[in-house]
Amino acid sequence: MIVKRKNINNNGQSLRGNLFKGTLILTLAGFVTRIIGFFYRIFLSNTMGAEKLGIYQLVFPVYGICFTIYATGIQTSISRLVAAEIGKRNHKNVYKILRIGLLLSVVLALMLAIFVYLYSDYIARRFLLEPRSASSLRILATVFPFCGVTSCINGYYYGLKKAGVPASTQLLEQILRVIIVYTIAFYTGKGNIAVTCELAVLGIVIGEIASSLYNFFSLFVTKSPKELILFGPDPNAISTRKRVIIKDILSLSIPLSANRFLINILHSIEAVLIPTMLRRFGLSTSDALSIFGVLIGMSVPFILFPTALINALAVLLLPTVSEAQAVKNDKLIGKTTAVSIKYSLIIGIISTGIFIIFGKDLGNAIFHNEAAGTYLVILAWLCPFIYLTTTLGSIINGLGKAHITFINSVVGTLFKILLIVILIPRQGINGYLIALLVGQLIITVMDSFAVIKNIRFYFDSVNSLLKPGIIVALCGFLLKETYEYVIKISQIDEAVLILSFCILFCIACVGLFIITKAVTKKDFK
Repeated sequence: MIVKRKNINNNGQSLRGNLFKGTLILTLAGFVTRIIGFFYRIFLSNTMGAEKLGIYQLVFPVYGICFTIYATGIQTSISRLVAAEIGKRNHKNVYKILRIGLLLSVVLALMLAIFVYLYSDYIARRFLLEPRSASSLRILATVFPFCGVTSCINGYYYGLKKAGVPASTQLLEQILRVIIVYTIAFYTGKGNIAVTCELAVLGIVIGEIASSLYNFFSLFVTKSPKELILFGPDPNAISTRKRVIIKDILSLSIPLSANRFLINILHSIEAVLIPTMLRRFGLSTSDALSIFGVLIGMSVPFILFPTALINALAVLLLPTVSEAQAVKNDKLIGKTTAVSIKYSLIIGIISTGIFIIFGKDLGNAIFHNEAAGTYLVILAWLCPFIYLTTTLGSIINGLGKAHITFINSVVGTLFKILLIVILIPRQGINGYLIALLVGQLIITVMDSFAVIKNIRFYFDSVNSLLKPGIIVALCGFLLKETYEYVIKISQIDEAVLILSFCILFCIACVGLFIITKAVTKKDFK
């Protein structure tokens, strides 16, 4: 009994170590990717203009719906099934799970690619309500099978909690996208760079194809999953039949894909409704698309920038919780939940402070758009709720209760759509911002109740809410006053100066957290 308990404890320590290491790898890759994407957004906003940027953003609801069908559920299923096999020390099924998942995903992706390509004009005219997006849809459809391959292989590595390949895949895709778009725009324009919607989508396609090929070839050079099992493979492990694996993948992926499909449909309706309702408010088509482009193409990416860390944590939380559940380690699940919630809130509070204090200056300095800065200040309050919801959703899915996150998301999104229809025709874009805040708050509250109901954990309110709030307020007041003084006397470029102060703000907050022991090493022991 003593040996068995020691093995369980060591296994738990290994799981936490893998979670922290994997989160760190994905976070670093995510931040580099988002930094590249951040400057790429600036490049697009300056070369495309707000209206074309709005048209470019309209194709992503279609992409999201299709990706949900051929990739989201299957990727999560592969991740959970591989993690469960590793938890049971059965290495014989992991490659079989991956091969079957790949086949299912690629077949679905090919079918959807043909459909979108053939009916792109109808989708653009009837669903997106913008005929000019049809050509971009045709280009985007060609990448679906490659995205399916990438998502399945990433799910396999997430299940093994090996984050290196997915992280490098993110970087490769983003770097190639930027290089391709800039190079083609430069040479076709003979130095006068002008990016079209079609060219921006082409950059996505080339980047995704390259990352898919990289992922595929990585399978032949990475370590066998046998080497990742702490105590060696189980000599009594049995290979599962293909029909059983297909049944397991479908039983996990169909409900999740169906859930995500409905949610993506609702999000797509939401995205299409924004410019439509703005026209009812009295704006022209051009002005409505311009506002949509500023909000979705400029302000929202800023708000989502810190999610590099949260998304990395969430991706690895699901297999970690699944594996802990497989070995019935409730203590590890509770500990993982407590630590994840704590740091999601801390990051959210810091982000809120940055965007409230420096939001207007960021909009003016980076995008040269006053509206983008105004939206940033209003959207700042979303940060803790968005980041916390991402973490809570991954924990709930890891417990095998994806139906809960589905119900919560549908309820919140339906409220949001209802408020969009009611408020935007009366209050313009401010109506959408109110709807966004209310909808996200509803989802966060419902997810929180679900986690509390299913998991026993300790919530450190002092170090998760009180101390971060006080530290952010203190640092924000001092640095804002300093910034206002420096900007008057300094000759430094405004964009460089504001970004430097944002980085300094983060460093100051983290430093004070460490000093006040808000962040402690025991969280990862």
